[in-house]
Amino acid sequence: MFRIFSKFVSPKSLVLVLLEGALIMLALVCAVRIRFWNSQPLFSAYTALPDFAVQGIVFVATLQMCFYYGDLYNLRHTQVRNERMVAVAQALGAGCLLLGTLYYVFPSLLLGRGVFFISMALVPAFIAVSRVGLDRVWQAAAPKENVAIMGTDSLACTVASELAKRHDLNVRLSGFIDVRASRNGRETLMDQPILSPGDDLLALVERHEISRIIVALEDRRNALPVRDLVRLRVQGVRIEDAHSTISALTGREWLATVKPSWFVFSDGFQRSLTTIILKRAIDLAFGLIGLVVTLPITLLVAVAICLESRGPVIFRQARVGLHGKCFQVVKFRSMRLDAEMAGAQWATTNDPRVTRLGRFLRTYRLDELPQFINVIRGEMSLVGPRPERPEFVEELRKQISYYDERHSVRPGITGWAQTQYRYGSTVEDAARKLEYDLFYLKNMSIFFDCAIILDTVGIMFSGSGAR
Repeated sequence: MFRIFSKFVSPKSLVLVLLEGALIMLALVCAVRIRFWNSQPLFSAYTALPDFAVQGIVFVATLQMCFYYGDLYNLRHTQVRNERMVAVAQALGAGCLLLGTLYYVFPSLLLGRGVFFISMALVPAFIAVSRVGLDRVWQAAAPKENVAIMGTDSLACTVASELAKRHDLNVRLSGFIDVRASRNGRETLMDQPILSPGDDLLALVERHEISRIIVALEDRRNALPVRDLVRLRVQGVRIEDAHSTISALTGREWLATVKPSWFVFSDGFQRSLTTIILKRAIDLAFGLIGLVVTLPITLLVAVAICLESRGPVIFRQARVGLHGKCFQVVKFRSMRLDAEMAGAQWATTNDPRVTRLGRFLRTYRLDELPQFINVIRGEMSLVGPRPERPEFVEELRKQISYYDERHSVRPGITGWAQTQYRYGSTVEDAARKLEYDLFYLKNMSIFFDCAIILDTVGIMFSGSGAR
């Protein structure tokens, strides 16, 4: 198992990305060879560097980006062969449109018509062969990692449950290690064996070829075999805390297991001056660019709102931002004028107060385009926790532990919680979103922000709805 942004990622998915990138480039070279099969000078001239390398990188990157948004690299979602073929066809269609646009704007990137069409015919064949071949090689050659969970209580069951959802990680749960000898007659738990180490945990680990132990003891007093764990760790066995494992599996910090000491002693929460300055510079630059680039769409949306219903085009509302200070967020109006006659209310999925146009704007997040102004002012960032209303914050900070920690950074137009969780309309939803926000705060970086923006773009184009 590998970690990217402190989240477990399947090594197979990384191999697949690299393999298919190389195969798409190979398809392009083969297309040139086929097109100029009888002329070596023309083939050499066409593939001359560095121009051909730039054209190839753009071609490969565009198609792989379409594969990414088509969920073709998400191995957690298994697809039957027909579904995969449809997804590949859709991704290639989107790739053709994007490449056509790029070639129109940047003619120097243009591939010859013959080479382009031959390449697009070869790519799906190469992709099909690579996926079938990698699946068979992976099943035959990739060793399973044997994992054991130390504990037999609810925390251990939670870890096992989350681990079972990640069949893409190529791990095998060997069982639960019962260090308290508290089986109560049970031999199995969640269809997995309960292993009793007796006096020799090292022998148990060797017998079952365990390479990773997840410590999930809810009460470690007089129960944790520290000496044996130290010896195992020195011998190369990975020893992990249940909290960090759950976090890496799910991309959120479980509030049920978060204690004040976690904030003090855990890795992460690193915000160097360089990162802060760079993040602000990126926000300012892309805020200005976004405002200019989206101006035609902004004007169309403004006209559409005026035509659909009476009232202001722009909606301003107080939100809680950095260090708990309030500011006025700017959005396109997506609700009726009388939406809050009865006072502040949670926004919900299929909210009846939302206009027909407003529902469309929210689905594709077009209502948030004016927030580039908030970014330029320094009230918001491109990526960060979603700013909440003061009325709700007062209640949520009373009911949810560590809620105010999300105000330690600027709120964002988009964020990790927004891309991972649905619309929140209850305290429980707010708590779940806070778990994602804490994960973001712990692992905040420029590269993580870029990954979140990529996910946001996919949500906008797929119309999967605002969160």
